[in-house]
Formats: sequence, C-alpha cells, structure tokens
Amino acid sequence: MPRTLTVAAAQFEMRDVDSFDDFANQTKELLDSTEGSRLVVLPELLTAALFTVDPAWEKDDISTLNRVSEFTDSYIDFFATQAAARGQWILAGSHLVATDRGHENIAFLFGPNGEQHRHSKTHIFPAESQWDTHEGDDLTVYDIDGVKVGIAICYEAEIPEVTTALTLMGAEVLLVPSYTFAEAGFWRVRHCAAARAIEDQVYVVHCPVVSHLSAPLAPGWGRPSVLSPCDVDFPANGVIVEGATGVQNVVSAELDLDLLHQNRATGAATTYKDRQRRRDLYGTYSHAAF
Repeated sequence: MPRTLTVAAAQFEMRDVDSFDDFANQTKELLDSTEGSRLVVLPELLTAALFTVDPAWEKDDISTLNRVSEFTDSYIDFFATQAAARGQWILAGSHLVATDRGHENIAFLFGPNGEQHRHSKTHIFPAESQWDTHEGDDLTVYDIDGVKVGIAICYEAEIPEVTTALTLMGAEVLLVPSYTFAEAGFWRVRHCAAARAIEDQVYVVHCPVVSHLSAPLAPGWGRPSVLSPCDVDFPANGVIVEGATGVQNVVSAELDLDLLHQNRATGAATTYKDRQRRRDLYGTYSHAAF
C-alpha cells in the first residue's frame, strides 16, 4: 500500500478574549474545519491571544507576554483532549512555558492515544529575548503512522543546519508553525521553508498566526501552505496548496511519501543525496564556516 499522510495547516487569528474558554471555543471551531486530516498544524505562539484576558492588556508592556505561561496546564489539557476526541495528531502551535531556565517557546505535538512530544525552539528570533525566552538544545524526529516528521519553529526554518539535521535523522515532513509581524517576515520564513523543501527533498507544512490586534501585541501577517520540492512529480512552483492571507482559514493536502522517496532517487535535482555525497568537501572548509 502507498504511504500517505493527510495534513492540514490551520491558520489561527488571534482575537481579544475574556477567558481561556473563549480561546478554546475559537480553536474548536477552527479544528472542526480540519476533519479528514490525520495531522493538524497550528501556528507559533497562538496562545499569545491569552495575553488579552487581562482587561488592561493594552496598557501593559510586551515584555510581560510570558505571563501566558500561567495557562500551560489548561493548554495541555485542552489539546490532549482534542487530539484524543478527534483521532488526530495536533501540533498545537507553540506556547511560552516557564522552565528552570526562564521561559521557552515550546511546540507540543499531541497524539490520538495520549502521546505528547515537546520541541523547544533552538533559535529564538531576536525580538523574543525581551520575553525572558531561552533556547532549547534538542532536535528530534517523531513517527506519525510510519511517517517521520520534524518541527522547525519559524526562525528555525531560516537556519538550514536545523532542518539538515532533522532530515538526516529521517524527517520526511517538516512542520513550520510561525508568527511574523510584517509581510517581509512572512516571506522570509516562507521562502526559507520552500528552500528547505527543495534542498532536503521534503514536504513542508507552513502555518502562520494572523492578528489585527493593537499594540502592545504585534500584528501577525501570513497565509498557510503545504510545500514540496520543485520537480516534475510536484507542482512547478512547489506549492501544493495555499490559503487566504490575513484571516483564519485551513488548507489541507494528502502527501505521497513514496513519491517523495522516488523523487529523492530519480528526480531532476537529487539534492538530498548530493548534499550528503560531498560532505567531505564541506568538511574541508568547516573551519571557515563554523
């Protein structure tokens, strides 16, 4: 039987909420639109919307964004319940979690049978440092129905070494939740995600958060997409599907993993294999690169 995985990128719009229940109800409505997908990807820091639970949030300083970590237990319970009830794997975007080192931007992957995996963002965006955010130190590949997936949160997708490590560990699909404040930031992540799909010959699920809330919360700009290598077996521009800009919406696609591996072996551009083939060459110059 062919190996396939149906994925959905569920772009979440941050809104002013009065309680965690308001946030949960909005998220449920979004998840209802992902029926039929085995894996759902939500955006980076979608729980920043919980910053608005405080009625005086517009008078606060953005440096206090990490107070959303107070909702960590509710966040985990909610998404674990949703994954089990819907029979889906849910990458619940990412959430600021209080740890012994400060706060970490952690992506949680919940499974339908109680599985729970965590990936702490290894390269924080410069603006994140003002939230007392610290970087994680681990990269891991996860198994979903026999398909290997890796997580690269926003800025991590702009660091080729991150996704190279993940694909060498076996990743076939990269999950890229993001939160970009301006159109330029969105395209920076999107273009890098497309580059990662080409150079590593993988599928990429890119899911931004969008927001039109006022300061101190930064706006969110983006559109969701599922990307592939650019080759004869795939869309010429590498875009399998993409959604609407700046509004809450969902796009989905069925990924053919057998086709991906066939492309790695016989495609016009066998970059996955060729990048490894000349690793001895790169090593010669490693002293200059690192």
